[in-house]
Amino acid sequence: MNQQKKDQTPVQRLLVPNYIRYTGKVLSKLSPFVASRFAAQLFLTPFKYKLPDREKNMDQLAAQQRLEIPKTKREIVIYEFGDNPKKILLIHGWSGRGTQLAKIAEALKEKGYSTISFDAPAHGKAPGKKSMMLDFIDAVHFLDEKHGPFEAVIGHSLGGMATLRTVKEGLKTKKLVIIGTANSITHITREFARNLKMNRKVADKMKAHFDKKFDIDMDSYSGAVSAKEVNIPTLVIHDENDVDVKISSAYEIHEVLENSELFITKSLGHRRILGDFKVINKITTFIAR
Repeated sequence: MNQQKKDQTPVQRLLVPNYIRYTGKVLSKLSPFVASRFAAQLFLTPFKYKLPDREKNMDQLAAQQRLEIPKTKREIVIYEFGDNPKKILLIHGWSGRGTQLAKIAEALKEKGYSTISFDAPAHGKAPGKKSMMLDFIDAVHFLDEKHGPFEAVIGHSLGGMATLRTVKEGLKTKKLVIIGTANSITHITREFARNLKMNRKVADKMKAHFDKKFDIDMDSYSGAVSAKEVNIPTLVIHDENDVDVKISSAYEIHEVLENSELFITKSLGHRRILGDFKVINKITTFIAR
């Protein structure tokens, strides 16, 4: 599959085996309830893939440490890249790892910053099979206590949602950058189900299951909900051809942020945007200014 085709294919379709998507489609027709539980297990299971070449330099040079988050007793792997006292926290997206924003980290290092990033529970080198956004949020608060305060926080996709939520919950930093960040949890579950050939009824049952399981309306963690209580300078970056997170999310989040700048790209998709020169230059300029 060429790069253009990959950019036009949602990550669930790229990484989930066909037999699993076929199973989901059949279950969706036979029993929406059973299908919703099947989907819920998949939804909490990060995809695994080989370390890309673009991330190997950071993986080799960063100081790495495996630590336990006291609140949850779950383990993460921390990457310390550079030794400048001006630190920036990087938060990867779902199924990503601490080196996912490697090109951004390398550019920031050249500009005189060091970065702290991490493999969230069940991601990258961190142990476990299941994970969720709450694990990302707990990890960010833990790293803020251990390495903060940070000059800025940069989050991609789910990492962007976690970034907004942690600031809402009290994390102090000077600036935020969110890239390809979704707005609605309900929308995420529906897109997930659709990519697995399941219908909206299954998606809504899955979301209701999570609400009950975690005793909270998961939509309260949606990007725009958290953004309403964020007043620090925020750069919202999104590609208009992002097939994993629709461009509408960027506008919805930008609209409710008190102090934000919107940067829209074209033809970079959800993942390639992290290595684009113009995007990286925009980020470093925004943080340094």
